[in-house]
Amino acid sequence: MAAEKKSKPKGTASAGQEPEEPVWTYRGYHLKTSEFVTAMVHFFRAEIQRANVWRQRLDTTTNWAVVSTGAALSIAFSQPTVHHGVIILNTLLITWFLYMEARRYRYYELWSYRIRLMETDFYAAMLVPPFHPSPEWAESLAENLLMPKFPISMWEAFGRRLRRNYLWIYGILGASWLAKSYLFPQPAVSLAEFIQRGSVGPIPGHLMLTLGAIYYSFLFLVAIGTIGMTQATGEVLPRFGEETASIPLAGSAKPKGLRAWLAPRHHRKQLLAHIITTKAEAVAQRILNDLGRGVTAVSGKGMYTGADRFILMCALTVTEVHNLKAAVAKEDPQAFVIVSPAQEVLGRGFNPLAEE
Repeated sequence: MAAEKKSKPKGTASAGQEPEEPVWTYRGYHLKTSEFVTAMVHFFRAEIQRANVWRQRLDTTTNWAVVSTGAALSIAFSQPTVHHGVIILNTLLITWFLYMEARRYRYYELWSYRIRLMETDFYAAMLVPPFHPSPEWAESLAENLLMPKFPISMWEAFGRRLRRNYLWIYGILGASWLAKSYLFPQPAVSLAEFIQRGSVGPIPGHLMLTLGAIYYSFLFLVAIGTIGMTQATGEVLPRFGEETASIPLAGSAKPKGLRAWLAPRHHRKQLLAHIITTKAEAVAQRILNDLGRGVTAVSGKGMYTGADRFILMCALTVTEVHNLKAAVAKEDPQAFVIVSPAQEVLGRGFNPLAEE
């Protein structure tokens, strides 16, 4: 005799099994762990695709620079009557390409930053059980989605692309300009003649040489000066750096092991909310349940109405503001909420109070 099949509500577990805990709840809809992982996988693939598109745009800009340089040098040296100013014009064009590439590189770093967060704190945590996701990784990823911010400055991007690709192009152009001025139409017989050949229209040769030296010195200083800037996440670097090799001084704290490399380069935006309400207990309990954030109550008095009220203080992050407003509105739609930026929040749920 076949066993009778009984339907069970969706989302319940069979006998002997614990119900699957939802990882996300919204208006009665519960997102299961498997669904969350699927969403993150699709998100990771989308970011990979977007980063690849911008990586190709970087290669395209470099190709433009190489092709234009080759064309300019071919024209300059194939015809002795062609003025060396064509090389100067090409140098300026290469600078514009470098600026364009630096802008594109910042966008590439934005997508790459999200990918690295997924790789190091989501997938690596699955494969290597002793390691745990950073407490801030989900918050950092969510903040980057809500308030995108370039993880690399324009100067750092400019200097990095200059060192990687464009210094060689500038070197070839500079050497070609000197060779063109010296060899054509005939080799210069003196330094004065060489300097005189460097003139461009009404600009004398010695001024052109001075401007060229200043321009190349500026590029060299930018290339060298940006080396020490923060390395962005797009670099192929390990998640953790090595311990410092320096010996600690007597009485100083010892190094505390591996130091996270992919820490956010800026403090996550932290806020402080003041909630003026006549239903302090209900609002505070709602915030504790829905947001998991601590609440502190301070007695206050409305000077306009003369009524006694409670002022609730709650520290939170930028991604929790919407949930806070929704939680307060459920219990007291007449509440008065003030959200202001906090310079720094220390303690449980935020940055540690004790120095590491």
